[in-house]
Amino acid sequence: MAIPVIYEDDHFIVINKNAGLLSIPDRFDALKENAYDLLSKHYESLYTVHRIDKDTSGLMIFAKDADSHKILNDAFEQHQIQKTYLALTESQPLEDSGRIELAIAHSISHPGKMVIHNKGKQSITDFKVITRWKQFSLLELSPLTGRTHQIRIHLMHIGCPIICDPIYGIRNQFSIADIKRHSKLAKNDEQFRPLIERTALHAFGLKFNLFGKSHQFEIEPPKDFRACIQQLNKWQSI
Repeated sequence: MAIPVIYEDDHFIVINKNAGLLSIPDRFDALKENAYDLLSKHYESLYTVHRIDKDTSGLMIFAKDADSHKILNDAFEQHQIQKTYLALTESQPLEDSGRIELAIAHSISHPGKMVIHNKGKQSITDFKVITRWKQFSLLELSPLTGRTHQIRIHLMHIGCPIICDPIYGIRNQFSIADIKRHSKLAKNDEQFRPLIERTALHAFGLKFNLFGKSHQFEIEPPKDFRACIQQLNKWQSI
């Protein structure tokens, strides 16, 4: 799998990770294809700065030297790197913008799942509604903390789970038939073909400073994400 590198200098690289590709080696199966291993074939040294979920597409940073790695890691921990995500969600938030502050913990009964728990770690996500459709919405999200599954569980908790989220969502695939489910128009096989079959979450933007220089990156969502928006605009406009 080819990984698009959208920026590179002496200190770091920024990639556009494909949905379905692991960010780093799997802890249970080191042979699974992942972005770190694929990139390491082309660089003498490579350091993981952060990661995004396997099914999430979009921007990721890898450092090329130890000093840059430490600075970028510290910046993430101190919330000095601005991250922006786009998500297609079920339903709509009540407000056009807001902040979700809910502590998150690992589930004891379901390994790999997170839960809202008052004894969990502080977690903050800002959101803004970009588009409202009849039964769905497009949100811009800025996580101010970096907890596992943070955006996904926060949106689920406010009644807007991400489309096709396999853990916190309500469906495994999304088709034109789902968009037109209240329409009286005849449905054909084409309308049941999935538009998207993975968590509809995209790492859209990154903004940070390194060695006195400001960097800002944005990358448009991939084809499956854009196809959903196109069909929602066509059939679900308010």
